[in-house]
Amino acid sequence: MIEHNVRTHRSAEDFPIEEHLAYKIAKVAADPVEVPADTTEMIINRIIDNASVAVASYGRRPVATARVMAEAHPVSEGGAQIFGVDGSYSAEWAAFANGTAVRELDFHDTFLAAEYSHPGDNIPPILAVAQHKGLDGKALIRGIATGYEIQVNLVKGICLHEWKIDHVAHLGPSVAAGLGTMLNLDIDTIYQAVGQALHTTTATRQSRKGLISSWKASAPAFAGKMGIEAVDRAMRGEGAPAPIWEGEDGFIAWMLHSPERTYVVPLPADGEAKRAILDTYTKEHSAEYQSQAPIDLARRMKQTIADAGKSTADIESIVLHTSHHTHYVIGTGANDPQKMDPKASRETLDHSIMYIFAVALEDGTWHHVDSYAPERVNRPETITLWHKISTVEDPEWTRRYHSQDPAEKAFGAKAVITFNDGTVIEDEMAVADAHPLGARPFAREQYIQKFRTLAEGIVDKEEQDRFLEDVQNLEQLTDLSKLNIKVNADAQANAPQIPGGIF
Repeated sequence: MIEHNVRTHRSAEDFPIEEHLAYKIAKVAADPVEVPADTTEMIINRIIDNASVAVASYGRRPVATARVMAEAHPVSEGGAQIFGVDGSYSAEWAAFANGTAVRELDFHDTFLAAEYSHPGDNIPPILAVAQHKGLDGKALIRGIATGYEIQVNLVKGICLHEWKIDHVAHLGPSVAAGLGTMLNLDIDTIYQAVGQALHTTTATRQSRKGLISSWKASAPAFAGKMGIEAVDRAMRGEGAPAPIWEGEDGFIAWMLHSPERTYVVPLPADGEAKRAILDTYTKEHSAEYQSQAPIDLARRMKQTIADAGKSTADIESIVLHTSHHTHYVIGTGANDPQKMDPKASRETLDHSIMYIFAVALEDGTWHHVDSYAPERVNRPETITLWHKISTVEDPEWTRRYHSQDPAEKAFGAKAVITFNDGTVIEDEMAVADAHPLGARPFAREQYIQKFRTLAEGIVDKEEQDRFLEDVQNLEQLTDLSKLNIKVNADAQANAPQIPGGIF
């Protein structure tokens, strides 16, 4: 890997295009290096993972809305598929519908470093374009490998949330780069597409603050849609603002720290394989990633409490000692009263570690539907326990969060439970059970089981079997429409009815 210093340059400075970060990204995307076998295997896992959460969210209203919007844009030639239904549709709209479905339950993969990300968000737009262009599985694999590579390395080098910019600002450029690889575009075309994709996908973090709305799921889907449009425009010879990151009135100078800040972004050298997807990890539980280890910790501590002859009704307080990110994003450090409100939206509750830990401690489990059901949220004993939980930042957890050593890097917490009689029980967990270093690391078997579990009652077993066979044969697959999954008649009939809009 090569570490690139990225800073603002005055317009009068000599700053050749080859030094622009967008150009360096474009060079990585245009590099014809082969995709390693372990990267390919993980890409297949993540396509299965995306399909799992997409079918599970089929009946949710934001997903139904995005699907109806996309269905208003059918095409007669080429076209992409929409999860769950038949037909061929405009690639950018199919990407929007599928991206919303993948993101809705906050249940697919994650990578956390200087910034947050869900790099599986790259898959819907890259797959949609591959279907529209009639490409094969090998081309898709190359595109997805680049999408992950660029987003993960931007996340390593450039913190967005510090300046209240939403993390999808790294996704637009990564989608554009992934499409450039898959379509075998030249460096100059990819450069222009990356610049425009960043320019059009920069937004504030209010979508993940306070009362979180259904836009949380649509934001990355919109970024993927914009990435497609940026590439289409660049392929037709049109340009983008430049230098997009380093310009005097550019992204770093005015959206991030200031013209004085230098960021360090690692990127593969020429001929270096794209392996960043192997640094990412998926979710066993449908909740914000930083709650994955605390959920598993709560499940373990439920038994510890029982063994001590106590119950959650005996608890006086729970303090979760954790990282800066966890404390300020999903903990009491966010100062969001909505995170303690039983009337809050599901999107808000899955960003409340206080709610999540309370339910996991009471139930000893976590479910993507039942754990958020209004009747579950409003149990008086749950509300009482929920409001006894707080978070504090612990410098050691913050250090481990940012560690570059995979053996040290952690997203967990220490729970200190104090009982009414003064008894204290403590336990901690660094990584989730499903993490590569966890108690039960996810491998192909677990991805398939997750798919089977979430597709039950929504996708008929024959269709499940067909999809799993095709996706695991991705390198030889020539018809990428086979990566679509059709839901059964009952799921279609029970989907929300969406009122008319413009289209």
